[in-house]
Amino acid sequence: MRQVRADEYAEFAAARAGHLYRSACLLTAGDTHLAEDLVQETLGRLYVRWGRVSRVDNPAGYAQTVLTRTFLAHQRRRSSRERAVDAFPDVPDGAGTDTPLRLTLLQALRRLPAKDRAVVVLRYWEDRSIEETAGAVNASSAAVRTRCSRALGRLRELLGEDIDEYARP
Repeated sequence: MRQVRADEYAEFAAARAGHLYRSACLLTAGDTHLAEDLVQETLGRLYVRWGRVSRVDNPAGYAQTVLTRTFLAHQRRRSSRERAVDAFPDVPDGAGTDTPLRLTLLQALRRLPAKDRAVVVLRYWEDRSIEETAGAVNASSAAVRTRCSRALGRLRELLGEDIDEYARP
């Protein structure tokens, strides 16, 4: 029986790891190393509780909630030695035409507080409802609405009119 659960978990982890990583990259505003750590920690927590997790209605949603809470916990306990930087390290030239837009959005996301960033990612990247987002970040629905409104206003402020030049085809 244990082997069956281990196989189920391995299949689930393989199927969801990419999606969790993309979400973690957004939550961390492009810090790929931290995103990898968050996904590993999330998958480890799921493995320990896989017997219960596999029986919930939406294990993928549960995994996303664990990822979000892991991110928020990391932000709360971040060492005083760590310092956020304003600029990205050197990025190799890519063939993608949306690279300037992506970098601009990630820089703007980085400037949001962690909980606001989590709410924006869950609501608009993950396309979760207000209630689902509230459950994931341990907040009320009203608090999520307020955070969304303030965070989007802050993003508009940070992005300004310059975003139009990136959005044009």
